[in-house]
Amino acid sequence: MTATLQEMLLGPDTQPRVVADCQTLVEQELGSKSGISATGVKVAYKAVTAFAPGYYQETLVTMLPYMVQQLEPFWADFSASGGSEFGDYLSKRSEEVAEALLAVTDHMAGDSQRATIVRAYKAVRGGAGKNIEAALPNLGAMVQKYS
Repeated sequence: MTATLQEMLLGPDTQPRVVADCQTLVEQELGSKSGISATGVKVAYKAVTAFAPGYYQETLVTMLPYMVQQLEPFWADFSASGGSEFGDYLSKRSEEVAEALLAVTDHMAGDSQRATIVRAYKAVRGGAGKNIEAALPNLGAMVQKYS
């Protein structure tokens, strides 16, 4: 039987590495973006990291279990289907996966008391789905390396 994502990614020895990998993934995705829409995302990222030192890392730690929970049904289906590349699997369901992941950040933004963070999030939320969809192959590969 295949391990669940929770078992694979949230163990005490593994979770810190997964958080670091997530941070690297976000930074690589940001670095690969260009154009006007990328400027907004980069400004929002800079606002979060500059105005709330430590908030980004803390948020990744907080979000990871919820993100894993949202990805779990996709992982279970992928595992049952005998697929070879989780990133390809996610990409084929890109809109559905992006919305599942955005449900976590939408909820967090709704609960946040940090006006600067909420403003930055709202500024980029409209295009966030497309950015997540573009990152799914790399997200899938990152997850799969822990399997």
